[in-house]
Amino acid sequence: MKQYRELNILPKGHKAIGLKWAFKTKKDANGNIIKHKARLVAKGYIQQHGIDFEEVFAPVARMETIRLLLAITANNKWKVHHLDVKSAFLHGDLKEEVYVTQPEVFLKGQDNGKVYRLIKALYGLRQAPHAWNIKLDNTLKSLDFKKCALEQAIYTNTSKDSTLLIGVYVENLIITGTPNKEIKKFKAQMEEKFEMCDLGLLAYYLRIKVTQTVGDISIKQSAYAIKILKEAGMIDWNETLIPMDPGIRLTKITEGTMVNSTEYQSLIGSLRYMLHTRPDLSYSVGLLSRFMQEPREQHMKAIRQVLRYVKGTKDYGITYKHNGGNKIYGYNDSSYGVNTQEGKGTTGIIFYYGESPISWSTQKQATVALSSCESEFIAATAAATQALWLKRLLSKLTHSQEEKVTIQVDNKSAIALMKNPVFHGRSKHIDTKYHFIRECVEREDIQVEFVSGEYQKADILTKALPKIKFLTMRQLIGLKDLTSQLLATDEKYNEAIFSTAKRLAAAIDGLPDPGGPQAKENKRESNFKTKEETAEKRDQFTVVVGGLLVIAFIVPMAQYYAYVSKK
Repeated sequence: MKQYRELNILPKGHKAIGLKWAFKTKKDANGNIIKHKARLVAKGYIQQHGIDFEEVFAPVARMETIRLLLAITANNKWKVHHLDVKSAFLHGDLKEEVYVTQPEVFLKGQDNGKVYRLIKALYGLRQAPHAWNIKLDNTLKSLDFKKCALEQAIYTNTSKDSTLLIGVYVENLIITGTPNKEIKKFKAQMEEKFEMCDLGLLAYYLRIKVTQTVGDISIKQSAYAIKILKEAGMIDWNETLIPMDPGIRLTKITEGTMVNSTEYQSLIGSLRYMLHTRPDLSYSVGLLSRFMQEPREQHMKAIRQVLRYVKGTKDYGITYKHNGGNKIYGYNDSSYGVNTQEGKGTTGIIFYYGESPISWSTQKQATVALSSCESEFIAATAAATQALWLKRLLSKLTHSQEEKVTIQVDNKSAIALMKNPVFHGRSKHIDTKYHFIRECVEREDIQVEFVSGEYQKADILTKALPKIKFLTMRQLIGLKDLTSQLLATDEKYNEAIFSTAKRLAAAIDGLPDPGGPQAKENKRESNFKTKEETAEKRDQFTVVVGGLLVIAFIVPMAQYYAYVSKK
């Protein structure tokens, strides 16, 4: 332990930081406890900026970057591996002089009054994340990895025969690429540098369950959804089909009963974390986030409906496929003056890599639009900035040429305004920054196309939709029940295994191959005979039915006419 700290007398002008024990339980994807952790941490909240520390920032990979990484992996039929650095912050080198008190259990008579000077960082210190990030950055660069300029937490190592991509989130490293021997080599190199925990294929990451099958990667947050429902006391409540009724109007009213703002904010924070895999919740959660300061009973009632919807769709998620394509395209939409007191519209943006969504957002527009055309124009500019970043990031990760990104818009007037600067009278009052979309179109970085409102996938991100349309749009954006999908995959897999087993058993017994040419010919002849027998039975059935009809209808009618003629 001497390389981590040394015992000294506290110098004048310095202040010793206290220590305490922190206890935590670690759980798996199903919510089961797998580990109890105890850690000695520093009381870093007493540190002062400029005296005890300087830099605290440590970059982590954005969730949209992680989703893009998973989509690239699935498209190339790679696998994603997971590494965890044990006690990561303890590896960071400290530049400042930091002193901490001795833990009570370590106190000795002759060393009473002395303090520890830290050489390595300790959990709880304000500069610990930054120190660890510098250490990891230098280590990866020493292994010939290059930091991505567009995403500071992504590292790449590309050669003629191999490609490795690494995403960093504090002490969690996700690795993908090809070939497998290079991934094993990297793991061995990291184990020489740090004490590592090789978790194998990525299965659980930041409370997101990741399922890797042959070429496909699925993500969902079932266990986290159950955790939210239990904490809210709604695990036994009834489910609902939509998260928000289309006719509801929520405002910052001063009337009505106020609710516990801490509870409200906690629920909003939990639901916002679910947006990492649930774009269908983006609008409802975004709207309810506007009332965290003074929530009322009507706002809490709306949150409960969202939670009831989450209960019924807890197994929904996104699947990235290997045959979905490798191009980025997006949709943007806006709602003009819907559910807002200020008259500001709502921007909805969703981008796809292949067939699956990788980035989405719902935002209240910063300025008031004078028409739906202007609102769509503002939304398109926001989509353009995200499109440029995504296409450049994809180019860096795959080492390919940047391609034009297509954005689908459902307003023809807005498209004309983007392409044709002649409409000066309509756009002269719009803030200059929103005209950025025109420059993108002129440079051919962005291509804007019209899409019918029925197929505008961003529509679900801008307003509360009726039941049928909401369910249709939810399926259209690529959100599916992964439990039923997994069961269907398992059935196909079991059927294939059973068929292979029958063929092997037949080969062992010296019988004809059940899947061979002779078996197929026999099956064809059997099907032909079966069709002949079916046709013969159908003719017999027709005769019987005809006879019954005669008895049931024609005979009584004849008797009736005979009776009438006698009268």
